Amino acid sequence: MQTNPTHTSLVAVGDSFTEGMSDLLPDGSYRGWADLLATRMAARSSGFRYANLAVRGKLIGQIVDEQVDVAAAMGADVITLVGGLNDTLRPKCDMARVRDLLTQAVERLAPHCKQLVLMRSPGRQGPVLERFRPRMEALFAVIDDLAQQHGAVVVDLYGARSLADPRMWDVDRLHLTAEGHRRVAEAVWQGLGYEPEDPEWHAPVPAVPPPGWMMRRTADVRFARQHLLPWIGRRLTGRSSGDGMPPKRPELLPFGDLAQ
Repeated sequence: MQTNPTHTSLVAVGDSFTEGMSDLLPDGSYRGWADLLATRMAARSSGFRYANLAVRGKLIGQIVDEQVDVAAAMGADVITLVGGLNDTLRPKCDMARVRDLLTQAVERLAPHCKQLVLMRSPGRQGPVLERFRPRMEALFAVIDDLAQQHGAVVVDLYGARSLADPRMWDVDRLHLTAEGHRRVAEAVWQGLGYEPEDPEWHAPVPAVPPPGWMMRRTADVRFARQHLLPWIGRRLTGRSSGDGMPPKRPELLPFGDLAQ
């Protein structure tokens, strides 16, 4: 891995994690780790270009069909690919199909960029993680194997204790907070060979007294009403939160600073 490289372009491929939910900006749009990473890279390279094809709710098959060939055609220096986790959260998940589709994505993208970046996605501590951990770890084993075959960088967010902390996750319990996204940007930045700005991004967050029973129950009720029930409703009706939504930044264009 080159130390302190200079990259001239970045294309991000994926779902809500890469779109930037729930790193909300004042205008109602989402920033997220990919935008933060692009901001840093742009500061190192005049004329830096950035595209973000991610759309919330996408399964790996949709990412392959809708984003992968578009990203490959852009010929960027760096392409990030994060996908498959939404599949593992579905009640019925064909892991063999997920593996095959992820393999297709990597095989199409790797020859068309200087550096492909894959990730072991973060997991929030709690019963949901424990229920789906075997599928997630099976997905990560595929990612590790594909990275070795195709010379991709793997950024291990799953193994970072800081990102397992519930305080790094939004009230929907599915998406990282602004601080979580900042740490992911730092992790990818370092994975690409840049000098660390926060060497301890993965370190555990300082402990605080746990919330009381009433506060936890109130949070559980709010989570169920605002997030869990709508999510179940979409699963039962075959809908997705990203239906009809365009890619976040569909063209590889010059990129200026985003709000920090």
